[in-house]
Amino acid sequence: MKKIIIILLLIIVLSNLNKIQAEEVIIPHEAIRLRVIANSNTPHDQHLKTLVRDNTKHEVYQLLKGINSFEEARVAILSGLPTIKQTVEQTLKQASSLQSYEVTYGDNYFPEKQYKGVKYQAGYYESLLIKLGKGQGDNWWCVLFPPLCLIEADEASEVEYKFFITELINQYFKKK
Repeated sequence: MKKIIIILLLIIVLSNLNKIQAEEVIIPHEAIRLRVIANSNTPHDQHLKTLVRDNTKHEVYQLLKGINSFEEARVAILSGLPTIKQTVEQTLKQASSLQSYEVTYGDNYFPEKQYKGVKYQAGYYESLLIKLGKGQGDNWWCVLFPPLCLIEADEASEVEYKFFITELINQYFKKK
């Protein structure tokens, strides 16, 4: 009887977890984003986006090293635009791609995004935008300043997330 009550309680808890709304995050007004949009969703175009993202991300973070204010970050990115464009061009050339591209800085539209249970509002945000080809594929973005997207987390080993209820069920049934 005790097992049945525990199982029923767990089912109720698990069924209610699906109803929990995602936490909404409002990125500060004085923030600068980076967005890379692929030409299309073909595996080749998505691969090019990833290559451009990785090389550009590295270049931009070098530009922003030691920057402590929004204004300084803006100036560093604007003055680094030629270097960023060169990085994109070299990346595409190394991939033997003749893909066209645009690198711009200003207010750009970002659609709403939900990531790991967090909802990011849609809207126009100050950003460095890299559009590959027609820019009709999936995109990748992060916040460059303040550094809200943790590049180190992307490069680190996978993080393991555990669900308390699942562990409790597994633990309970392993003992019996």
